[in-house]
Amino acid sequence: MRQFIVNGWNSIFDAEVSPLRNIPDVATRHYVLQGLAFMWAVAFATAIGSYTVLAASILGHTVLIAAAAITVATFSAAAERPELFANNLGRCINGEHE
Repeated sequence: MRQFIVNGWNSIFDAEVSPLRNIPDVATRHYVLQGLAFMWAVAFATAIGSYTVLAASILGHTVLIAAAAITVATFSAAAERPELFANNLGRCINGEHE
């Protein structure tokens, strides 16, 4: 059962597993995922008949998907361009900020 849930989660939110992996641009992939989240939030709010929960559902989906997209973008940047993270965080050689 646990593996079923993990596989289901990964098939949606893992950029290496999801069919959205074929979209090369991370920003476009994120936009498409946001659109799908909005669609599902509206569908569930309509099905439940509670329009008062719609805004919270959209916001919740947006936050979760944005967090997943930012994580994917960070991991991708770390894998492809690790030098982005190796600049001593803006500090000079003596440890002081510029």
